[in-house]
Amino acid sequence: MSGMELKNFDRPDESRQFEGLGRMDLVRVAGKTVGRARFEPGWRWSANVGPIVGTATCQTSHLGYCVSGTMRITMDDDGSTQDFTTGDLVAIKPGHEAVVVGDEPVVFLDFGEIADYAKRA
Repeated sequence: MSGMELKNFDRPDESRQFEGLGRMDLVRVAGKTVGRARFEPGWRWSANVGPIVGTATCQTSHLGYCVSGTMRITMDDDGSTQDFTTGDLVAIKPGHEAVVVGDEPVVFLDFGEIADYAKRA
């Protein structure tokens, strides 16, 4: 059918692992990359993605929706901290640390600049 493009996260174009504590499934649709991430309890950006990309903090901007779980974001520039949880929409600028809070995995849909997120060199 012309005029429509259909993708499904159960058949992603690419999957990237987060050093044993999660993964990002990526689909490309309408020329954009959209991600569905699953972060397991104990996941921390600096420990589980930082070694993959070689930076101390996340340098990706995110625009997304939290499907489940709770994540804490700490911004480098001023040290401010904010939690987001199930049902929240969030925009996060580059230069942050992220950590899963509690015992529930975080599932996050990301519409931001994530085409290169957690990409191995």
